[in-house]
Amino acid sequence: MGLLLVLAAGPVARLTQIPSGLLFWAGLLLLPVAAFMALVARALPPPGWAVAVIVAANLLWVAASLILPGAGVFAPSALGWVCILAQAAGVALFSWLEWTARPAAIAKIRRRTERPRP
Repeated sequence: MGLLLVLAAGPVARLTQIPSGLLFWAGLLLLPVAAFMALVARALPPPGWAVAVIVAANLLWVAASLILPGAGVFAPSALGWVCILAQAAGVALFSWLEWTARPAAIAKIRRRTERPRP
């Protein structure tokens, strides 16, 4: 998504009436965030602090996605609102899944790595 926003900010802006500068910089911001998420996902189990940072950042993203147009900072088209609401709902869902799956994933990994004691 980040790369798409960086490379196609202009065309996406024309379709959605979301400012191209906002799309470009949001896309640029997503690139290191995606790299951090990939690193965290490789850790077994993922560090709790890292999961909390990801979930908090996702929730801030959702809030900004709704607050900026809601406060009149920009006026998206109908398609823009559909895109904003869809991505906000998706990110909120991922945040919930990440947070609620964390304890179960850690327990599963611990069970798998525990060795039977003689």
